[in-house]
Amino acid sequence: MKRGNWRSSGRDRHRHHNQSQWRSRHRSLPGFYFDPEKNRYFRLLPGHNNCNPLTKEGLQKKEEEKKRSALLAEDDAPRTGLNSTLLLQKRHLGLLPPSSYSRLIHEVKVSGMQRHRLEVQSSNSTSPNTDNFHLIVADSACERVFTVNDVSHGGCKYGIMNFHGCRKDSLSVEMCDNLYFTNRKVNSVCWASVTHTDSHVLLCLVGISQTPGCVSLLPASLFSNFNPDQPGMLCSFKISTAWSCAWCLNPQADKTFSTGLSRRVIVTDAVTGHRATYLAGSDVLAQQFALRAPVLFNGCRSGEIFSIDLRQRDRGRSHGWKTSHFFQDSAITSVQLLQDENYLLAADMLGKIKLWDIRVKRSVKQYEGHHNEYAYLPIHVNEPEGLLLAVGQDCYTRLWSLHDRRLLRTIPSPHPAGKDSIPNVVFSSQLGGSRGLPGLLMAVHHDLYYYSYNKDYQKGLTLEGQC
Repeated sequence: MKRGNWRSSGRDRHRHHNQSQWRSRHRSLPGFYFDPEKNRYFRLLPGHNNCNPLTKEGLQKKEEEKKRSALLAEDDAPRTGLNSTLLLQKRHLGLLPPSSYSRLIHEVKVSGMQRHRLEVQSSNSTSPNTDNFHLIVADSACERVFTVNDVSHGGCKYGIMNFHGCRKDSLSVEMCDNLYFTNRKVNSVCWASVTHTDSHVLLCLVGISQTPGCVSLLPASLFSNFNPDQPGMLCSFKISTAWSCAWCLNPQADKTFSTGLSRRVIVTDAVTGHRATYLAGSDVLAQQFALRAPVLFNGCRSGEIFSIDLRQRDRGRSHGWKTSHFFQDSAITSVQLLQDENYLLAADMLGKIKLWDIRVKRSVKQYEGHHNEYAYLPIHVNEPEGLLLAVGQDCYTRLWSLHDRRLLRTIPSPHPAGKDSIPNVVFSSQLGGSRGLPGLLMAVHHDLYYYSYNKDYQKGLTLEGQC
């Protein structure tokens, strides 16, 4: 290279370096935003302004929406890589032990799930659902899903959706016509087994104005399209605003339910109305009963997780009835016992999901990637599939391997993210009952989606006479 050319290229590199520094320095001017597409600066205003909505919050939301749209397009594209046929070949060749094959086949199915929009059938077809889903909770067989929808003029409506799996690999959904409306907010819902399995629904209603909060025990037959005249046992309990509720299935505490309130837990016999009150140091936001023994696990706003053995008679201010207690660093939003009831999963408002060994009161696993700052968000466990699921405050649905903690899939919401549009999900190996299909049910805004394990799943979901 000639000396003159070397000097020229050196000057070019120096000029390019100076220009890069200039751009880097000037694009971060305090109070201004540099738009690379328009190649100019815009003044940032504090907070929200109707005249010029260009704020840091607005720009951040715009970037997040761009990312969501790109991920959604990527999520809809056909997926390639490891498949079930290849795994089966490796198993036949002895290259995969049965336990590894079982785990990997579930992971392949998760990665291959595709989104399908479900049409909800109703005899009142002139009034389609236009109200946003607030809660969805499936019964133990995943044949029925109790839904709570926010109503535009205030309050909410609730009812039951019936799911049917069909022999032609399709899923039909029917909404009951007997919807109930209330001007009060629903804080928590769980299924209750009073006369038979999942015969009732337990509903925690928030008090308003001069009307105190209450807990209603509603028969599921109340929402039936075919048997509206025989609703069965219907009760309402005067319990002040409850954050959480749980139903006990252990025969030693038959027909018993619990409610988590501000600094106390109330355990109620649904038949006699007898109550036992346990004082707590903080608001009780999450609850679940064990199956093998009448033991109630509670998660608090303080981050404490404690259990109550209903066979213990010592109650009061001494807290001597706590059979175990341990802490996470933030408010507990969900607790889930595994089938081996020595282990409990807990999620908090820092986005931490931990698996605890209750015997030694020690966290043994942590699942990374969940996003939460202040929202009341549940977690879901499907042990037959070896999966843990959670929807984050960022509106992404994440699925982890329960055993090795690996994040298997991150599903973007089909709708733009927002505080009032966090998806609600149900995951089941048999969605729609014994003849049902495996997959993920997602309710967001007023739409319902199904992510199927089955690649041959038909898009014609509501063909009559196939079930």
